[in-house]
Amino acid sequence: MNKGLTIVETLVYIAVFTLAMGAVSGFIIYFYRGNFYIIQQAYAVNSARRGIETMTREIREITYSDSGAYPVVAAQEQSFIFYSDIDKDENVEKVRYFLEGTDFKKSEIQAVGDPPVYQDGEEIISVISDNVRNGVQLVFTYYNASSTEVADLSWITDIRLVKVNLVVNVEPNRAPGEFTLTSSAQIRNLKEE
Repeated sequence: MNKGLTIVETLVYIAVFTLAMGAVSGFIIYFYRGNFYIIQQAYAVNSARRGIETMTREIREITYSDSGAYPVVAAQEQSFIFYSDIDKDENVEKVRYFLEGTDFKKSEIQAVGDPPVYQDGEEIISVISDNVRNGVQLVFTYYNASSTEVADLSWITDIRLVKVNLVVNVEPNRAPGEFTLTSSAQIRNLKEE
């Protein structure tokens, strides 16, 4: 009486074991790919959230430039330029937040010289958040003192409140889809014109 396995039994065991390992491996790969996407999306949303928090704090502290220029330089649908002492060093920086492609960026320029001059070539640009997909949605919306939307953005002296809206999505063709972050900041340090 032989107590070993036949070749056919051995091949069947190997085939069943291979199929079981393939199924387990496929499940693990699927699980990690799904979690990797979720982690990427959470990181992108958190990055945008931190960027918006910093930006709203800086907008609230808008002030006149070191040379005396009006605090708001330019207001557009996809960018906002203003003066603020963002690093608390007693010198006012020229700050620009803007959307470029899918990157939401920040630019800052230190004033140099006496009288202070802001030289555009000296700007430091950093990416605040990537994977921003606003499409046709506005990033910035501006409101006057009576909470009415400012229609003519050349009237920068009317702006009293800035609303920001960022749509974040790592992969647009995949669920869970877009995550929209919205915040607003009241400009505090303006003299009545």
